[in-house]
Amino acid sequence: MTGTEPRLDETRRTTGDVEALPVEEAAKLCEAVERNVREVIVGNDDVIRAIVTAVLARGHVLVEDVPGVGKTMLTRALARSIDCEFRRVQFTPDLLPSDITGVNVFDQKSREFEFKPGPVFANVVLGDEINRAPPKTQSALLEAMEESQVTVDGTTRRLPTPFTVIATQNAVEPNQTYELPLAEVDRFMKKLSLGYPSVDEESDMLDRTAAHHPIEELEPVVDRADVVRARETVANTTVKEPVRAYAARLAAHTRERAEIGVSPRGTIALVRAAQARAVTEERAYVVPEDVQTVAPETLAHRVQPPTGARDADGASIVDAALADVPVE
Repeated sequence: MTGTEPRLDETRRTTGDVEALPVEEAAKLCEAVERNVREVIVGNDDVIRAIVTAVLARGHVLVEDVPGVGKTMLTRALARSIDCEFRRVQFTPDLLPSDITGVNVFDQKSREFEFKPGPVFANVVLGDEINRAPPKTQSALLEAMEESQVTVDGTTRRLPTPFTVIATQNAVEPNQTYELPLAEVDRFMKKLSLGYPSVDEESDMLDRTAAHHPIEELEPVVDRADVVRARETVANTTVKEPVRAYAARLAAHTRERAEIGVSPRGTIALVRAAQARAVTEERAYVVPEDVQTVAPETLAHRVQPPTGARDADGASIVDAALADVPVE
């Protein structure tokens, strides 16, 4: 090792082989978590499932919407349901990268530097209003999201397992926010939106929160070990060559019709999300329908339409790919 290479702190690396849950048990785990989150979040069942499956697929989630629709509460409910360590980072213009990753502090007594881990050292990290911080601060998450590790002053430290970032993005104050770098957007497996509730859903929500908020009484339904084993189930789900080729053709279709199409990282995310979807359907193998179901939420945010195209956006280009690319 040369003096310029980072050292690796092994203290948080998981050891030993992980035994995967049977597919049926992993599917039941998903159902239990979703049902528990619905005790807090009214409606948005598809969004809840999308986030749960993203966690099991080793992915991160970006939730973009107007303020006050429950983005933060959804993340808190998920973290409580899976009994994992949860940390929240409120992104602001004056936030520093070290406020996220941690910093080395000199101990006067020991005369040594001691590492003080930042909030990124948790199982579920909520980046609240991530686009309120400048790109330099947002970039502190790049290594963590891609490699599940953080490098500070030349020492690389592993993040806990599982590790998932769920970031919320303010969509209504463009003059007070920063645009997320494409490299960061591409690291999010899925981009989701909650939207406003229906009248009946909002009435139900008001009934639940009139006295005490249900998040205060929410209890875990699975533990960290269960989540890690369910992740292994998803990772072991079979993806045969025709399905892999179909996913690759979808990505190629977007590249031919956009300024920036789906990256190889995006294709990997698509297949992993499809694996998780298959498990929720109690299957140990992926079918094209799994790919088609998760493609819009997994691919659209990665696609930039051609310059000057007024009627095209990422979602429409992905929809066109799903319509035009045959399943062979």
